[in-house]
Amino acid sequence: MADKTFRLEVVSPDSELYSGEATFLVAQTTVGELGILASHAPMLAELAPGGAVVVTEAGGERTAFAVQGGFLSVTGESITVLAEAAQFVSEIDVAAERAILESAEPGSHKYLDAKSRVRAVEALS
Repeated sequence: MADKTFRLEVVSPDSELYSGEATFLVAQTTVGELGILASHAPMLAELAPGGAVVVTEAGGERTAFAVQGGFLSVTGESITVLAEAAQFVSEIDVAAERAILESAEPGSHKYLDAKSRVRAVEALS
């Protein structure tokens, strides 16, 4: 089953971060973590603050994005991640983000942003 692919778009208000074929996606939503394969039933989910999206690309490589809020839209053929803000894992300084987690007020915007970035990095570890 994992060899079937779906079209994936990861976008934020200011950029398109990813567009391509994927075989698996994992996202933190407000109702829990979801894993999605090709031909998943249509659905709409709210992305959790401080969450991450992990993608297994068609070629087998994995990538991740720190995602701060937004929505996940699933149709039978494609998935769109409509993030309020998103960042590639390769752009994240995990040591700096961990320092923010230690100093920021839990639940604050700054804390949730750092949590999202750390989650994305740890998802690929």
